[in-house]
Amino acid sequence: MSNDSDSDTGLAALLRSLRVWDPEVTELPRFDPDTAPAQPLPLFRRWFAEVAAAGQPEPHTMSLATADADGTPDVRTVVLHGADEDGWHFASHADSRKGRQLTARPYAALGFYWPVLGRQVRVRGPVRTASAEAAHADLHARSTGALAAALVGRQSDALPSYAELERASADAWDRARREPDAAVPSWTVYVLRPDEVEFFQGDERRRHVRLAYRRRAEGWLRELLWP
Repeated sequence: MSNDSDSDTGLAALLRSLRVWDPEVTELPRFDPDTAPAQPLPLFRRWFAEVAAAGQPEPHTMSLATADADGTPDVRTVVLHGADEDGWHFASHADSRKGRQLTARPYAALGFYWPVLGRQVRVRGPVRTASAEAAHADLHARSTGALAAALVGRQSDALPSYAELERASADAWDRARREPDAAVPSWTVYVLRPDEVEFFQGDERRRHVRLAYRRRAEGWLRELLWP
């Protein structure tokens, strides 16, 4: 039986064997920041379409970072529900851990990683909740499975056993099929209005391009950052 030391050694060796953007197997696109638009949203939409067309799995998944009332950070992966002039949209239960944290500290950061083209996008800013009508429409534009999961609820609460989840899920699926317009009052759409958006284009020679947009009263400031 291997011990912890062997496991540590094996992990270290595996980590050293991995390569990121190896020029022998990866061809990354060039990004000229001088051609970037004056605002970040059009560039985000363009990059999103490009990585989707390039075959990036689940490009709409993103890391969501929040903090609790004490300032302790938290992060998880969620799904982007939209990006428009109001901001970047995502959803969850208001009584989930992330929902409680956003109530205590309505500020968050998002992180997209699209390795197929060596790209990242980082977004951060204040968060508000959309209307109850918008939340209802958002949930019911999704699949039966999404509605069933929302009907189960109790996200982040302690689960006594997996069997209890199976029972609750089966009941929720039955209800979702019977009542496709069922209301889930805790379901909430959150909208992050960005103060900052950063676009990162990787380079196999490590001359990465980082273009940051920062919101100012007179409009967006664009600047390059050292990688």
